[in-house]
Amino acid sequence: MPKRPIHPKKQINRTKESYHESVENLPPHEHTGVPIEPDVKVNLERIWLELGKSDDLVIREIRFERSELVAAAVIYIDGLSDSAIVNSYIFDVLKYSLHGNGEQDGDAVNKTVLAEELLHGIGSIHTVPDMASLYRNMLSGEAIILLQGSCEAYRADIRQWKGREVTESTNQTSVRGPRESFTETLRINTSLVRRKIKDPRLWLETISVGRVTKTDVTLMYLNGIAKPSVVDEVRNRLRAIDIDGVLDGGNIEELIEDERFSLFPTIYNTELPDSVAGQLLEGKVAIMVDGTPNVLVVPSQLVAFFQSTEDYYQRWIYASLLRMLRFISVFISLLLPSMYIAITTFHRDMLPTSLLISLSAQREGVPFPAFVEALLMEITFEILREAGLRMPRAIGQAVSVVGTLVIGQAAVEAGIVSAAMVIVVSVTAISTFTLPAYSMSIPIRILRFLLMGMAASFGLFGIIMGLFVLLLHLCALRSFGEPFMAPFGPFAGSDNRDSILRLPRWFSFNRPSTAQPSNRTRIRKRS
Repeated sequence: MPKRPIHPKKQINRTKESYHESVENLPPHEHTGVPIEPDVKVNLERIWLELGKSDDLVIREIRFERSELVAAAVIYIDGLSDSAIVNSYIFDVLKYSLHGNGEQDGDAVNKTVLAEELLHGIGSIHTVPDMASLYRNMLSGEAIILLQGSCEAYRADIRQWKGREVTESTNQTSVRGPRESFTETLRINTSLVRRKIKDPRLWLETISVGRVTKTDVTLMYLNGIAKPSVVDEVRNRLRAIDIDGVLDGGNIEELIEDERFSLFPTIYNTELPDSVAGQLLEGKVAIMVDGTPNVLVVPSQLVAFFQSTEDYYQRWIYASLLRMLRFISVFISLLLPSMYIAITTFHRDMLPTSLLISLSAQREGVPFPAFVEALLMEITFEILREAGLRMPRAIGQAVSVVGTLVIGQAAVEAGIVSAAMVIVVSVTAISTFTLPAYSMSIPIRILRFLLMGMAASFGLFGIIMGLFVLLLHLCALRSFGEPFMAPFGPFAGSDNRDSILRLPRWFSFNRPSTAQPSNRTRIRKRS
């Protein structure tokens, strides 16, 4: 029940001076527990000063008839709120309730009560208990309504700002399947998933993260399918974040992941709504951050980074072959330069005689050993790739492709590197692009250099030892308490129906046990 307003003519218990004395010692931007005063003018003055008299702060006042006393005020941020709704709807309600036939001061209390009752009858308007909530909601694009004599304010959800339209993803492209991708607007992102999962069990929880930015972070999961302990763990980690600002989902990912010093990402991120919807159906939890088009999904496994959404939109035979090709490409990208270094440096007897003679002839004029040769080419290609990403799109792609060809050809003609090394580095770089998840290609590129150093030092033995340590590290990783290497370690036979191979839909009756969903039944068997 709303609190009974105080008569405007009665003495207000706390005057403007006493109010400022009570809040003058507060730390900047800390208003938790600061009450909303019944005098509208006191609240308006504080808001005006706290926001530094900003030009985009809009304050509209309504006064009692034949009186200088402010009866109500509407406050909003220009550019974040829809001013047309304020002018055509909210003001009409306030004027109707505050400008009735009665013009005597004694009717002011009844008018304020009527205004509160009308506001409570509007579904999109809710109460604001204190100044901290007032600032948070106002700076999120909502309009704040203050009534004379009321110790509560009201917020109207009229958020409207310019945002990017739903377009095709530029980072995760697919040949077959939906083309839409997430945007920077949180509510649009949640609606894209709602369109695909029309079930009341799809629950959303919004948490404000960041002492200064107050960024909205939405937790999304299917109740009854997602594991409750995982949902609780995600919620607790988000609420435990104490930072001044969150500007992207990467800030959240870095603060809640299990292994903070591992090269491998243990949290999956995607721009595709259908990918999020598919993983929610498997019992996972999605984390959406306002202001970023990337959605985080937990818990995650290594195999998820090799899967593409279009694998599930085409025949299972094609999808299985393409998925196997991705695994082979990753091994090529990781091991090809180091294998070349190890064989040409320590194990030349493994090569056929004709190939050995050809490689030796190519390396006659090269002044560097194979390791230095590979290192120079790999670093050069990484520089060109990074330059292609940062340069304007009109010339970025041309520079990365043409620059690689020109520099490679010039290096061979100058005798700095051999032609075989250019081929090895080119095939290695192209293999990296087969991964659907860009976040997984980065650790592969870093580990490539480490394995090259092991190969130059110990040959094939160094490569084997490096792979052994890498496998142990992957098996030790956890994603929100769940094994990162599942379903391979620990081994789950039923989950391997959708790991390296994607078996037919009618063969996968249960959801993967990697996320330990509460309800594992996916397809009911025919009787």
